[in-house]
Amino acid sequence: MEKWYVAAKKADFEKWARQFHISPVLARILRNREMTEESQIQQFLYGTLEDCHSPWLLKDMDKAVELILQAVDEQTFIRVIGDYDVDGICSSYILTRGLQILGARADTAIPHRIHDGYGLNHHLIEEAKQDGVGLIVTCDNGIAAASQIALAQSLGIRVIVTDHHEVPFVRERNADGEEVRKEILPPALAVVDPKRAECTYPYTGICGGVVAYKLMEALAEKTGNGMLREAMEEMLEFAALSTVCDVMELKEENRVLVKEGLKRLKNTGNRGLRALMEVNGIEGKKLSVYHLGFVIGPCLNATGRLDTAKRALELLQSKSQVEAMSAARELKELNDSRKNLTQMGVEKAEECIRECHMEEDKVMIVFLPDVHESLAGIIAGRVRERHGHPVFVLTRGQEGVKGSGRSIEGYHMYEAMTEVRQYFTRFGGHAMAAGLSMKEEDIEDLRREINEKCMLCREDFIPKVHIDVPMPLEYASQALAEELELLEPFGVGNPKPLFAQKELMFLSGVRMGAKKNFARFRVRTPEGNIKQLVYFGDLEKFGSFLEEKFGPDSETALYEGRGRYPVSVVYQLGRNTYQGRTELQYVMQYYC
Repeated sequence: MEKWYVAAKKADFEKWARQFHISPVLARILRNREMTEESQIQQFLYGTLEDCHSPWLLKDMDKAVELILQAVDEQTFIRVIGDYDVDGICSSYILTRGLQILGARADTAIPHRIHDGYGLNHHLIEEAKQDGVGLIVTCDNGIAAASQIALAQSLGIRVIVTDHHEVPFVRERNADGEEVRKEILPPALAVVDPKRAECTYPYTGICGGVVAYKLMEALAEKTGNGMLREAMEEMLEFAALSTVCDVMELKEENRVLVKEGLKRLKNTGNRGLRALMEVNGIEGKKLSVYHLGFVIGPCLNATGRLDTAKRALELLQSKSQVEAMSAARELKELNDSRKNLTQMGVEKAEECIRECHMEEDKVMIVFLPDVHESLAGIIAGRVRERHGHPVFVLTRGQEGVKGSGRSIEGYHMYEAMTEVRQYFTRFGGHAMAAGLSMKEEDIEDLRREINEKCMLCREDFIPKVHIDVPMPLEYASQALAEELELLEPFGVGNPKPLFAQKELMFLSGVRMGAKKNFARFRVRTPEGNIKQLVYFGDLEKFGSFLEEKFGPDSETALYEGRGRYPVSVVYQLGRNTYQGRTELQYVMQYYC
């Protein structure tokens, strides 16, 4: 079970409520989001694009702009090289479109996941030379491609790196004998990455799509090009999509970019995005982070997983609605296939964990040789959610073993990998996710050593539930639910607020949905009033909880209307609109 904590951060909530015209409850929630300054609250509630940081604060931005404008003037052939995930696809679209607006001779290359692997490789560099490319601009990759960029330079190809991943490093002793980190930067003419130690950009948590957006913003400022300024509106949509799909925290400028991007996406002028929304039945709806992360994003991702991500880029670059609809339907079908394969992979992973007795491993390393390597990251994420441990899922690729990792709070995955780097032929990533290549015969040694070096303890694996405000259901109101919408968009780093109520009496329940996989419960509050509580979680697990706590047949009794079970709950408050009618909705998240 989870461990519940009530946030107890202090501030003058009444003063904040008066100053920002909000309730003390909302003021308390803002403090729980680590806000202490009035300027932070002002930006969080009412921030605009003008509050975002200048692109010129990024290290080497001036060099990148100068090199690109020189290449445009000289009509140098420019190639954008991206990645096969949503962030890489969106970054590639932003850069290629912006360069072409400026009059550049520019095209795009997105590596094939199976044939090329992640990011730059020698084959892509040699191909660029054969095609007469004079300048390569990377996006969402490149920071760890020192040897490939050195090859490009030796062939007379200039390189600009735009990336957001951790910079590779080694640990060395300085003159005082202290162990220090030494960054290994690629030998590009410009390296634009907020994670660089020398970069003083105020917020390092931006994704590759936002770095690409910032580069276009700088070029628009430098040139004053009206068409590029106008195109920045559409590029903002892709920066928002990248931010959500790359699971960046919705804090500071990320929150502003996603909020503003969502406003524009509903009426997007991009034919591909519009077609993708139509085939998924979300056209015309109020879009949320959910639609980006769990509907649009997976469809774009599916091409890079099961086919080639170039198809997703072609969708975004569609010249006609017929072309866009054809590509969108194809992407949706691929994503539906990906869902089925993923579920089979998760089941195989659970079987492997049981057979290899991994339940006690701090870091789970699951080898699934027959699973498609493109699904490793998704499967790792599902296993992590179920077990609460850092997870690597490894698969057998064309050249050795490839894998993806997903981490938990308190375990910096990339730094942990640097401590056992001898096992990897390639690796990269950041705190919460990583990718790797290695030899199959080293898997067991990696499992042993990475667990030996892991400093996590048993407490770290107990899921933590941070309750914003202990608040009886009686105090929740339509006005508060409406006010909570000021906190949107919700996502990583800005979760939907959690409230808690002790000992609600569960009286009856009804299973709902086509698959009967969620339920509505009728509960009585301590004050004696009847409320409806919705639960979208694991009903089988909830049933086991009832049986264990209240005895055999408790679950059956509840669904037959014979329940009388006191349960404490953590819930979310929202508004649900159905057939034109809006009602207050309590959604149970946790119980004990």
